[in-house]
Amino acid sequence: MMSRLLLAALLSLCACAALKPLPVAVAPVTPPVVAPEPASLSVVEVPDAGVVEAVTLAVLDAGAPVAEALDEELVASDAADEAAPDDVEPVEVVQVSTDGGYRFTSDLSDAELARRWKEDPASLGSVSVGFVEEGRMINGMPFPEGEAWTVVVPESCWTTQETADAITAAARQVRAWYPGGAPVRVGQVSGKEGGYLPPHISHQNGRDIDVGLFYPGPEPYRIKEREKVMDVAMNWAFAKAILMHGDVQFILLDKRVQKVLYDYALAHGENKAWLDSLFNAGKRSAFFHARKHRDHFHVRLYNPRAQELAHRLAPLMPVRPDENIAFHRVVKGDTLGGIAHKMGSSVSKLKSANHLSNTFLRLGQVLRVPLKGPCTNCPVPPMIVVPPRRVPPPTATSSTTGAGKKPQG
Repeated sequence: MMSRLLLAALLSLCACAALKPLPVAVAPVTPPVVAPEPASLSVVEVPDAGVVEAVTLAVLDAGAPVAEALDEELVASDAADEAAPDDVEPVEVVQVSTDGGYRFTSDLSDAELARRWKEDPASLGSVSVGFVEEGRMINGMPFPEGEAWTVVVPESCWTTQETADAITAAARQVRAWYPGGAPVRVGQVSGKEGGYLPPHISHQNGRDIDVGLFYPGPEPYRIKEREKVMDVAMNWAFAKAILMHGDVQFILLDKRVQKVLYDYALAHGENKAWLDSLFNAGKRSAFFHARKHRDHFHVRLYNPRAQELAHRLAPLMPVRPDENIAFHRVVKGDTLGGIAHKMGSSVSKLKSANHLSNTFLRLGQVLRVPLKGPCTNCPVPPMIVVPPRRVPPPTATSSTTGAGKKPQG
């Protein structure tokens, strides 16, 4: 009797199983891809992570999908301020040349460039290689001395000629407007050869520079609210001067400091539409908010000639093995063999170039990587067209902003 009951239960289960529908594999439906409108801008992608607050500029590459890129940095602030993770910087945006012509090195034919690179590379001047967060410098120079500015950290104040020219011209302009004012305080730019400059992620190819805020008298202020104690007139004078004398890509500054400068400039007669284009134009602004930038300007400049030289010299690098190098910052999982394979070098070359007696590496260590040939993994920015400088528009009183006269704002 028991066996009959078990048999009946088994048959019932089999029947239920037969009635249950079999799972059917459903192919995912791929949504149609809509091609974006062509545009004259392209975005340089910045590999980074750990983003908390993002200021993302997403623009369309011609015929390519929307690309988002972030540039986060740790900022070395003034002596009293601790280094701490900063907000994300605006993306590196470049305007691509449409005709392939050389705009900023047109005085050099390909043959002349090759000859001078081989025989007299110093005659070419500064070269800004790669990107601000993954690059280096050739023919970098120590920031010059002058009466209108002072260099705060000389060992990390190596720069390009174009960056130095822009900052010193702005400093002289501020001194002309305020003859008795304090000098411009020039902070960090780059290391001697560029590359990773701790604790920054940018500042790698001579185009980023930190400039301290101005204060009335010697700076005794060790408070966070720098906008409450700063010399507003002098700080606006520098901001205006660097926009007039430099090819500014953008300026990072805490939004609270920005508001004080904006209000001051507007109250002192600056053109409101121009000010709004600098401070309130979203992705097209000149000023962007960044935490830990409450005590200094972080200015990123285009270096038209230095950047174009790097683009043209990329295939010629093997001609000079001493300059045919890249920098690599060690991350978890790196080995000398893996780095050598990835970047076209060798373990022996890596050990020799970095004076290593063994193959042990430490996280964050920066290695010089001698290359065997043209670097296939090195970032090479496209040729750029520098946009016009964002100078103040003519106004009824703008003629008073010449040498020796105070700026309108």
